[in-house]
Amino acid sequence: MLFWWKTSDRAPWYVAGGAAMALALFTTVMHAMVANDTNRRELTCLAMNVYYEARGEPVEGQHGVAAVTMNRVLDSRYPNTICKVVHQKRWDYLRKRNVSAFSWTEFDSVPEPEGEAWHRAVEVAEATIQRRGEPMLDGAVHYHARRIRPSWARGKKPVARIGRHVFYR
Repeated sequence: MLFWWKTSDRAPWYVAGGAAMALALFTTVMHAMVANDTNRRELTCLAMNVYYEARGEPVEGQHGVAAVTMNRVLDSRYPNTICKVVHQKRWDYLRKRNVSAFSWTEFDSVPEPEGEAWHRAVEVAEATIQRRGEPMLDGAVHYHARRIRPSWARGKKPVARIGRHVFYR
């Protein structure tokens, strides 16, 4: 039976209950803040990838770069977060060094994104993360500039040419 409720001094129980509720609220708020910070960081990584890889491309090409990035996140062969995909490096035996999937991440520093191109890259990243619009480039996890012919592309299926990029499954 609830013997503790029948006691005359219930104040300690009210204090304990209030403290438990405050702790639960604090934990919920902290979790939401961490999640929001993580979401903001992931959005920034995707927007930076769009900006540095395709800022001079038509908006469809920018969406293509964002789609490839997200397709990699969903593919078990790649890391499972946007930032890890964008900054992923692998050992290249020919060059005898780590290389990045996205060329801009190999530089020690890059100029701060700015202007209308940066705002557009953020809009593309937000739309991609929130899955607004039609899915693009279903299954495409590679692309390259049309002016080059990388050896890895021979074994891939081209799925689209958008702007100055060719996208592959």
